[in-house]
Amino acid sequence: MKYIQTSNQLKPAGHYSQAILHNGLLYVSGQLPVNPDTGEKTAGDIEQQTRQVLDNLALILNEADTSLNQVIKLVIYISDVQLWDKVNQICGEYFTDHKPVRTIVPTRDLHFGLKIEVDCIAICEGS
Repeated sequence: MKYIQTSNQLKPAGHYSQAILHNGLLYVSGQLPVNPDTGEKTAGDIEQQTRQVLDNLALILNEADTSLNQVIKLVIYISDVQLWDKVNQICGEYFTDHKPVRTIVPTRDLHFGLKIEVDCIAICEGS
């Protein structure tokens, strides 16, 4: 196993790894909409929060020499089922031709009162 950790403010606040590379697959822990430069939570609307989370995933994937185009599975947690359509639309902006398998899980409250959390599994070629 190889531990992947970005050098920005996305560092885990708890006892877990940001991402682990194992047998050519990268497993990324759930990411919240946090500004990677300041560590501040993105408290805007669901569109802003979704973009921030997907941008953060891209940063972590890049640290492991892979990209959003190599994501094979997304799990998306949203604080209200009514947000599903907007989240789906933003996902379509980030995953145009490439469509990973995906689960959207409506929950109740997410940490810090945020509206979305996303984890993923991606392929890491050459690892």
